[in-house]
Amino acid sequence: MSRAYPIAAAIAALLGSALFAAPASARSLEAIKASGTIAVCAHPNSLPFASKDGRIHGFQVDLAEALARQLGVTLTRDWIISRYDLYRAHCDIVMDSIDDAEAQADSGLEPSKPYRSSGVALAIRADEKIRSLDDIGKGRVAVLTSSIAAMTLNQRGIDTIPGLFEDELLDMLAKHEADAAAVTPTSAGYYNLRHPDAKVRLLYVFDKQPDLSWNVAVGMRQPDPELRQAIDAALTHLLADGTVKRVFARYGVEVLPPK
Repeated sequence: MSRAYPIAAAIAALLGSALFAAPASARSLEAIKASGTIAVCAHPNSLPFASKDGRIHGFQVDLAEALARQLGVTLTRDWIISRYDLYRAHCDIVMDSIDDAEAQADSGLEPSKPYRSSGVALAIRADEKIRSLDDIGKGRVAVLTSSIAAMTLNQRGIDTIPGLFEDELLDMLAKHEADAAAVTPTSAGYYNLRHPDAKVRLLYVFDKQPDLSWNVAVGMRQPDPELRQAIDAALTHLLADGTVKRVFARYGVEVLPPK
């Protein structure tokens, strides 16, 4: 079964598993060093992932900046809107790529070592006493339309309310239109940052379901061994000195270790 990732995490899924035949030649570490820059593909309007405008750039751009510094180069952004834009893109890396052989089978991207885990969790209001899916009872869960989470919950006999975006699901939860919401921890963390008076907490009830739990890494376009080693070494340093946690913390997102 192929994965169906949440729409609110569209940029991660888009770049992690999009099908494309890269027209631009993959660059070696030597070529990147010689040019003095490494290019990242990101969406121009998809906070907390990335943003082209304003003071807030998104954690994908912030982490890519830190990665570039470790490599001794500057960062260039290649803004894309849809997966088809990757046909003309000239980026070297894609942040938050899904670290999964099936997801990357036709992408042309090879993942680095993973630097965090993600997936789908159950968001509930902070004052709710729900502890598991069994506690939902006759309640309803807001889910993304036609998602694996929706199918999983329906198979358990749990009523669901469909929505198109994770922010929409979390708003349903805040307005008591739903008793829980199936969302990524990324979306929930950013929601809590922006809505301190309506915070949600998470139950990781899907962790044992592979289609709803995954690791993320730096996607590299056909890297040579030297580039792979350099990026893995840079990530090791950024994880060890707390940079990765600090970057995500700016957006209210907790870094969960890779599974």
